Formats: sequence, structure tokens, C-alpha cells
Amino acid sequence: MAEDHTNENNIIEETINEEELSEQRRIRREKLDALRAAGQDPYRVSRFERTANSQAVKGTAELMDARVSVAGRIVSRRIMGKASFCHILDEAGELQLYLRRDDVGTESYQGFKAMDIGDLIGVTGKVFTTKTGEISVHVEEITLLSKSLIPLPEKFHGLKDTDLRYRQRYVDLIVNPESRRVFRMRSQIIRAMRNYLDERGYMEVETPILQTAAGGASARPFVTHHNTLDIDMYLRIATELHLKRLIVGGFDKVYEIGRIFRNEGMDVRHNPEFTTVELYAAYEDIEYIMDLTEDMIRHIAREVLPGAVAEFDGATIRLDEPFRRATMAGLVQEKTGIDFLTIPEEEAFAAAKAAGFHEIKETMSRGQLLYAGFEQFVEDTLIQPTFVLDHPVEVSPLAKRREDVPWLTHRFELFVCGSELANAFSELNDPIDQYNRFLQQAQQRAGGDDEAHVMDEDFVTALEYGMPPTGGMGMGIDRLTMLLTGCYSIRDVLLFPTMKPIDK
Repeated sequence: MAEDHTNENNIIEETINEEELSEQRRIRREKLDALRAAGQDPYRVSRFERTANSQAVKGTAELMDARVSVAGRIVSRRIMGKASFCHILDEAGELQLYLRRDDVGTESYQGFKAMDIGDLIGVTGKVFTTKTGEISVHVEEITLLSKSLIPLPEKFHGLKDTDLRYRQRYVDLIVNPESRRVFRMRSQIIRAMRNYLDERGYMEVETPILQTAAGGASARPFVTHHNTLDIDMYLRIATELHLKRLIVGGFDKVYEIGRIFRNEGMDVRHNPEFTTVELYAAYEDIEYIMDLTEDMIRHIAREVLPGAVAEFDGATIRLDEPFRRATMAGLVQEKTGIDFLTIPEEEAFAAAKAAGFHEIKETMSRGQLLYAGFEQFVEDTLIQPTFVLDHPVEVSPLAKRREDVPWLTHRFELFVCGSELANAFSELNDPIDQYNRFLQQAQQRAGGDDEAHVMDEDFVTALEYGMPPTGGMGMGIDRLTMLLTGCYSIRDVLLFPTMKPIDK
């Protein structure tokens, strides 16, 4: 038996320019025409029954010497005289095939020699180990299942053009094993999250994506129009207000994993369409939610990472250790020396200005100045998981006030690697306070802040019926996936990120 070879002479070794690409497409079209003329149209094949995949063939001892049927895309091959080797790629990985003319027949062997890198084939044969120790399939039958009319990018270097990777994710997934790893992990992360919440009595629900009022967050919505009702509608910017309506209705624990849409800028952390989980628990507070959030993240990390230790942007993130808990005022004081808890309101602006706060106004309240200081001096420095507690009421329109310090709220944000990962409240359930905060937000909106919260009178009505003390949390699944996979850009964890059209 011939030995296998690792250098694949049919892989395109250089970047293909447009002229070469056009020529190769022409040649492949001619091959397709020839197949059709011979009555062998590959696109007419409707089914191929597989009995194993590459992982099973290489990892299951019982399959050694067994007859299997496998299918995949040709990604490399070594054509010789009467025998050849090739590798196919399926969802589980690569698998080597060995073909001999005497086994498959002269016609099938010639057909294989005319195939191209990228073609999809199905084969049946026996599992064996080559002289170099590679588990392979000795092919007895081969079927062309689909013809690839465009050459794949050079295999050994993958698809490096990030713009092209995002626009043609299907090609990226074919040639880049790392991309396949990331999206498998994303699926595992969401599955582990669902299992965690389901096992603790949370009920998964679905709430409207099209809404008549975009509430639940400070963000600019996408606007569309409903022709039958002749009204503008909005893609949701959060699931919060509908989920809390369900708490009012009597469900004690609910959650939703779903798409959120915000008409905002795009960068390595932001995409206008993204995924969150929001959960709410009746009769619980911020302390319960904080414990739950930490435990859930640690549980998910242990499911997908050895030791629950992540590597992100050069930092080792210890998700296996207790998360730091600190107040916003305490963190700002560490960086600026200003104690916003004790400084008189009338002295706060002068102190902030002297400390070098940027983009502040004399009309800003103590709470607004505190938040400005946090964003400028603290946020980027929070690398290890840190719960930041006690946000000002001005930036927390849906959170319950602290009884002892009414200008602060029972709220936390979880920061990791300088980025917000989760946001949570002891939920505001006072309908009068909620209505007044909506009014304040409406005034800010009228003053030009198009990200201020809108008035939602129906939600206020729901609160008037009575909502129990409730803890709630929202977490960005894309950012959690970035952290656990080590991907720096959100586009690397979205299968199809938003892209500017090429002709724009």
C-alpha cells in the first residue's frame, strides 16, 4: 500500500488574483458541464447516508477495520498514478481518505482525479491505519455530492482578510478551524446558561421584538412603520419592561435569551444587533442577583474552559476566584481623591474640575459628576471581574433607591477587561417614583438626548397593580463569548456581523 503524503499539490499556494480566479471558475464550470453532459449532474444528488463522521472514525476503536460511509469537502489531496490520498473536512474535523484505482474502478478514479479542492464528496470504505500512523478510510465507493465552482483561499494561511471573513463567513468557517472553535464554544456557552437557569426554576419566555415604545435602556432605537395600523414601531432595545410585566403577572422567575437592536456606533465591542440574557426573580434583591451572576458565569466557564481561567487581550482572567465587589464612589475616590459620598453638592463641580474631569458642566449634579469620573478614571482599569455597586439615580431610571443614600441606587455593573459584562438592579417597583423618573428622562429627551428613556405609561400602570420586590440582571452574551474564547472583536463571535455594503 502506498504511503500518505502531507504536502498537498492541489492547494492554491498564492493569493489568487481576479484574472486567475476567473480562469479557475471557467475551468470548473467546464468540468460541471462535462459532468452534466455525461448524465452525472452532482446537484441532482439529494441524499447521502452517513454512518460516521471524522471524529468518530479517528476516535472510536470499534470502527477500526469497519466499513463506514463519510462525507465532507475536499481540502487537500495527493494525486499519484494508481493510488491517491486526500483529506475531507466535515463538521467534526479533517479525515484522510485513501483511493486506489483497482478498488473504486477506473471510471470513478478518473472522476476523482478531475475533482477540485472544495468539492463535496461521499465515500464508503474500511477504516485502517496508514504506515505513518494516520487513521484513514480506504475508499471502495465515491460519489460527487456538490461541485465547488470557486476556489477556496489558500489552506495553510487561511482567510486572513478580516473584512472578507465577516462578509463571507461560510468561507471563513471552511478554512479557519479557529472560527469553528469559537462558534462551537458560543453554542456551548448558551446551552450551559440555559441549563443553569432551568435547573434553578427559571422559566424561559419570549417577548416582542417589535414594540410601540422602545424602553428598558438608554439607547437610540431602530424605527420602522406598520402599514396596517399606520404607526411607527421600534425594534426592541431591551427585554426588561416586558419581563417585569410578567413578574407583575405572577411568574416568580423568568428569563429571555434574545436579540437586541440599538441604532448606535460600531466598534470592537458594539454591533447594532446583539444578544443578551435578562432574568428576573421575584422577592429577591441585588445581593441575590450578584451571587447568582457570579455563580452562573463561573459555572459556564467551567463547562467550556479548563479551570475556568480565560485569556483575553494579554490578561489572565480568574473566573474561578471570588469577584471583587466595590462601590462606584469608593473606586472613584481611589483614582481622584474625591469622596462623593461626603462632599457637599455645591462643591462637587469645583472638586471634579480641579481633579481633571473632562466634559463636565457646572449644571451637573453630584451623581452625574460621580458617573463621569467613573467613566473617565476607573472603567478601563477594571481588568479582573469587578462588581461596581451603588450607581447614581440619574443614570439608573429603573433601579430602586438606596434607603440611606437616596441619590444612589441598588444597582451593580460587572466589569471585566475594562468592559461592562452585566447590569443589574433591585428593581424599582414604586409606580410614583417610576413615573417621575420617566418624566425626568422625557425632559432630557426633549432637550436633545435621543438616548434618554421614553415614557411608558402602560409599564407604570403595571407597577400600580403591584410588583413584588424583584431582582433583575441583563448580560451581554456576545461579550461573555468574547471573554471565554479570547476574541477581541465582537465581530469574531457573531456569525454574521453588520457590515457596510461594498457598493456604499
